[in-house]
Amino acid sequence: MNSNETLKLDNQICFSLYAASREITKLYRPLLQDLGLTYTQYVTMLALWEKDEVTVSALGAKLYLDSGTLTPLLKKLESAGLITRARAKNDERSVIVALTEQGRSLREKAVCIPEKLVSQLNATPEEGAQLLALMHELLSRMKDAERKEEEK
Repeated sequence: MNSNETLKLDNQICFSLYAASREITKLYRPLLQDLGLTYTQYVTMLALWEKDEVTVSALGAKLYLDSGTLTPLLKKLESAGLITRARAKNDERSVIVALTEQGRSLREKAVCIPEKLVSQLNATPEEGAQLLALMHELLSRMKDAERKEEEK
């Protein structure tokens, strides 16, 4: 690629990922409206439906969110009656996030969301699986590089 092409916006991996992420998030908005969740609240609930009763720090790591973003998000989910937050009995510094019964039951209403989103993407199941595998591989490589950098 010549120097004129190098800095074109359409040639930037970061921008393509960013733009695709924004567009997918827009597709989720009407699907999540019935659940009363934003996209970020939805992925938080997905993480909690996968593993309930986790520390705020573990949840933040899973979601790639810092505490400045996660804390207000958790407060909104708590005021909506979907989660509780409580200090860990064995370590007062840790806060445990747990689903309420209402939060657990919301899962049933959300089961159809992934399928509805996939139908809007005009992609085959194979293309979706390939893209997901590629994204997992990319994230894994970035985490490995970050760990190696921290070890220096």
